[in-house]
Amino acid sequence: MGQFVTEINANGVIAVDDTIQVKGYETRAGSRILEGFKPLFSAETVERLEGAGYAVAGKSAVGEFGLDLLGEFAHGGPCLDASGALRGAAAELVAAGQVRGALNVDLNGAPRRAAALSGVDFLKPTYGTVSRYGVIPCACSGEQVGVTAKTAGAVRELLRVIAGHDPKDGTSLPAETYDYGNGKDVPGMRVGLVRELTDAASDDMKARVTAYAERMRGLGVTVEEVSLPLAEAARTAWNLLLCAETCNNVSRYDGVKFGYRSPDYRNIDELYVNSRTEGLNFLTKAVILYGSDALSKGRYVTCYDKALRVRRLVWEQVKGLFKDFDALLCPACSRTEYRPYAIADAFKTVFEESLFTAIPNLTGVPAMASGGVQCFADTLRESSLLNLAEAMEGSGAK
Repeated sequence: MGQFVTEINANGVIAVDDTIQVKGYETRAGSRILEGFKPLFSAETVERLEGAGYAVAGKSAVGEFGLDLLGEFAHGGPCLDASGALRGAAAELVAAGQVRGALNVDLNGAPRRAAALSGVDFLKPTYGTVSRYGVIPCACSGEQVGVTAKTAGAVRELLRVIAGHDPKDGTSLPAETYDYGNGKDVPGMRVGLVRELTDAASDDMKARVTAYAERMRGLGVTVEEVSLPLAEAARTAWNLLLCAETCNNVSRYDGVKFGYRSPDYRNIDELYVNSRTEGLNFLTKAVILYGSDALSKGRYVTCYDKALRVRRLVWEQVKGLFKDFDALLCPACSRTEYRPYAIADAFKTVFEESLFTAIPNLTGVPAMASGGVQCFADTLRESSLLNLAEAMEGSGAK
């Protein structure tokens, strides 16, 4: 269920994703290539929590660099429930009450997906509001540290501790504190139900979203169907940028300075090639190859540069909807259960599933999984998401 190195027996302890550094703890990002790596310092988010009196319980398992759906291709093996279905390790620990909350890196929606399937909450805050210092990087322009907890109130509590400017992080916004709401009532709020994302989900997931929307209406929230025609383009653009940025970031893992080193090499070239071949899984290699192609001389303008242009268009379309709506409601994933599958199918599977999660990573807006579904809000409007989730949880929609 996760990689833990201390006993979990006290209220207030926190699990930390294996992609977030904790001093003295092995941090492998779910990969063989970082085998044995113990950082000399903790991530800024970890230090803030510890400074506020929270204790780190240990590291929760993730898929290699957080690139897969639910940690299914972690080097230590997947997290499965009693029926053999895939689950996110951190979300399961929170659901079981073994930790008060967890820090997770949302690279491509995996923590939102995991929270939705395990019946807990996860909030990916606005890009730049929480420090990324001490994160094992992949796609720096869209990945963000967020919080998993059982309730919206607990998410708010932890987020208030970790958010705020960090001079060590070049992507950190200048504000020292942010408004995360007060749990006030939500009658009169307006929520848009995104047609393209809901229609792409399975029947059981559509039913879950529809039921959630009806319960929102019961609280006095206006829910109307809206259209996001660029949802498909957002998925393609984010996957291009993710692959291109990951390709650059994982180039530092070469078997020389730290982590896994192949025992079979005769020269420096073989050391690099064999260490990376043996230390990285198929999905990561596919991401590297796809990213290398997108950044190549013949493809840069038609792939990478165009993805950046699409990012701007998607942002403008989403921003336009937020003029009329406080939040957008949609599925967090395509179905209510995932089973183990062959790693040869991973690249295609992850690409298809990112339809539901790519927009917040691409545009930097906050997104929250709660009640088995997902909502987006405008930048710095996490309070809308938290207040909605808290009101729904109070009505029994959990």
